[in-house]
Amino acid sequence: MSPSLRAFLVAVGMLWPSLAWSQSCSFGLSPMSFGAADTLSGTATTSTATMSVSCSGTPLARILICPNLGAGSGGATAAARRMLSGASVLNYQLYSDSARSVIWGAYSWPYPARAPAFALTLGALGTGSGTATIYGTVMGGQSTAAPGSYLSTFSAADVEIRYRYTTTSSCTTAVGSIARPSLNVTASVAANCMVATQNVDFGTTGVLSSNIDATGQATVTCTPATAYTVSLSNGMSGTSPTNRRMTLGSAAVVYGLYKDAGRSQPWGDAATAGSTVAGTGTGAAQGYTVYGRVPPQTTPTPGTYSDTVVVTVTY
Repeated sequence: MSPSLRAFLVAVGMLWPSLAWSQSCSFGLSPMSFGAADTLSGTATTSTATMSVSCSGTPLARILICPNLGAGSGGATAAARRMLSGASVLNYQLYSDSARSVIWGAYSWPYPARAPAFALTLGALGTGSGTATIYGTVMGGQSTAAPGSYLSTFSAADVEIRYRYTTTSSCTTAVGSIARPSLNVTASVAANCMVATQNVDFGTTGVLSSNIDATGQATVTCTPATAYTVSLSNGMSGTSPTNRRMTLGSAAVVYGLYKDAGRSQPWGDAATAGSTVAGTGTGAAQGYTVYGRVPPQTTPTPGTYSDTVVVTVTY
């Protein structure tokens, strides 16, 4: 074998040790936007973000990627991460699975969840790339969250993506090279209201020779500080708050709905000045009693009389 050939082989052999331990990865994190979150009902609002990775190094080597995500600028509790809008809090969580059952955490934070482990095997040319989905959920039923724009920023120590050559799949320790891309998680809460009703049932009676009174209820739940008014329509064939009509065919029983127990303040809609009820949301359910009265009148044909009144909350 010639001396020049031997020199060439020695030079190649000396390069392999440095190649075996060198790897370089770059990462990107797309923003996660929940848009308008539904905070009054029990319905969760979901969104996703994408982590992208591109690596180069030893051909056919396996790189373990441990993308640690901490609490974010909004902070976190054992139950949820938090986005902030001023002093108002909106709870959410990040997960590594589409079922949203495995929380995406970090080796360094005080809660049980840890970063998921991703393995990337480089190709014959020593390069490789891939993506992973981050799944997010804003929990429903957060009625005390005030309207506004909410944000949590992941940067610096809150994003610590560690990567290294290894055949293991453990992300429980601070081992490997580090990358720190940033991630913004955003949501908005709009002024919103919900209403539920309890019917006014006058029961069964005979001759309509005296007042017959009954009550129902309108329950309003609005986001904090949201001003609103509650109005009642005149029913299917009524002409005023005190001249509503329960009907059976062409026959009718006249009745009225009121804001007070004395039945002196009619409850109507915007067309009747001063007849609506005003309130301001607190995030909690606020109940308003609807006072009904059937006044003395000519008794119509026996039967079941009914009417439908629309309850409108304007905010």
